[in-house]
Formats: sequence, structure tokens, C-alpha cells
Amino acid sequence: MAESSFDSDDRDYTEIVVVRHGETSWNAERKIQGHLDVELNDAGRQQAVRVAERLSKEPKISYVYSSDLKRAFETAQIIASKCGNLEVLTDRDLRERHLGDMQGLVYQEASKLRPEAYKAFSSNRTDVDIPGGGESLDKLYDRCTSALQRIGDKHRGERVVVVSHGGTIRSLYERACPSARKVEKILNTSVNVFRLYDGDKWTIQVWGDVSHLDQTGFLQSGFGGDRTSG
Repeated sequence: MAESSFDSDDRDYTEIVVVRHGETSWNAERKIQGHLDVELNDAGRQQAVRVAERLSKEPKISYVYSSDLKRAFETAQIIASKCGNLEVLTDRDLRERHLGDMQGLVYQEASKLRPEAYKAFSSNRTDVDIPGGGESLDKLYDRCTSALQRIGDKHRGERVVVVSHGGTIRSLYERACPSARKVEKILNTSVNVFRLYDGDKWTIQVWGDVSHLDQTGFLQSGFGGDRTSG
């Protein structure tokens, strides 16, 4: 998709730049994070600087929101500092999916170590909770789409950044494009531009853009989503 252009005089939508957090050591090790609070690694911090520099050169950002988990919050802080020293506003509803007993496991070992959780995790049904306090895909969808709608309603006519997680961003995509094919990987610090209009209409202007990482690099295997955790 082409880069988004934003006219602040057009007041019938909110433009929300949704960014996945930078890389963590667990991303690199293919460990499932979910709600576990893992910090960025050095590569992730470099990625965050790159996306922050990119966004600082684009139309003005009015607010920066983030999941309260460290990997997202640190990414958001780096963006906010480059875009006018803005405050980062945290929202727990922007967290990754809670993956219950799968959390902390290397993905390839999960089916053997936590077979019931893995079965629920791999189910084609969207209403199945994961044992160990995990969420169903339906609960994740309701939580994160409601959060983005609240932000959109509050900031009509403005451009806002939201830093979140792979599974969350996939659910936001499904809200905007319900009849489209399921998306694959959500890469670290990928830029995804949504427009939320009056009347609950959502559109996507830019999807999965990592052009700012040409020199920094990124994990092609980067986790994030329903089968893996960001």
C-alpha cells in the first residue's frame, strides 16, 4: 500500500498508526511471550529508533498510546521522544493475547509440554480459552478492537500512534477487513495505518511497512498472532 497522507482539516476520521513493538530476545529464541513482561533486546531498540525517526518526519503525531508491557512501552517511549517529547498513555487492553500455559515455552516444544493448552491454541474455533488463564481469540478481538475504537472516538481529526503486539494487530486487521484472507507474520516495528471514521467504519491505508528497517534488519520469523505470540 502507498504511504498515507493525512489532512488534519478532514475531521471525519482518526488516523491511527499501529506499530508492533521491537524485537525481544524471546522473539529471537521463538519463545511464547503472551502477557509475560519481556524487555526489548539491542536489535529491538535499534528498530524502535528507526521507526521513531520515520514517524517524526511524517505528519504530526498528537498522542502516543501503548500496551503496558515493557516491550511495547519502551518502543512507544522511543517514538514519543522523537515526535515532540509526548507522554505515553498506557492501556492494558492493547496487550498481547494471554496464552495461558503456553507462555514461557519454546513454540516447538509446546505440544509435548502442554498438550491441552496447545490443542486449545491450535483450535480453529475462536471461542476456546487456553488453559492456565489464557484468552480465546474472541476475547482478544473484543478487548483490543474496543480499545482502538475508544482511541478513535476520542481523537477524531488527529493522528495517533498505538504500539501493540502481533496477535492484537492481527485482530485489528480482521476488524477492518473482515472478509479478507488471514494475515501472516506481523513483523517487529511494522507500520500499519488505520483510519477510523464516524459510524464505526475502519479502513487500512498502509499495512506491514518495514521500509525503515532496510539497514537495521528484522526477524522474518518474528512471532505475533494466533499461532505465535508477540
